[in-house]
Amino acid sequence: MGSFSIWHWLIVLLIVVLVFGTKKLKNIGQDLGGAVRGFKEGMKAGDEAADTPKEGEVPPQKIGTTIDAEVKKDKAV
Repeated sequence: MGSFSIWHWLIVLLIVVLVFGTKKLKNIGQDLGGAVRGFKEGMKAGDEAADTPKEGEVPPQKIGTTIDAEVKKDKAV
C-alpha cells in the first residue's frame, strides 16, 4: 500500500513529459548536469588549494614521519 509499482511511476513520467515537454526537460537535464560538473570541479580546486601551503605557512606533517632536530639554547637570554 505504501510503495508504488512501475506502472505508477510510468504514469507520473508521462504526465511530467506532457506538462513540461521534452525540450524543456532536456534543458533542465543539461543545466543540472552542468551544475553538478561545476560543483565537482570546485571541490577539486578547493582540495588542491587546501593541499598547497601558502607563503610563510608551515606545511602539515604526514603521519609516520620523524623529524630529527637539535635544540640549542641562546646565550643572549
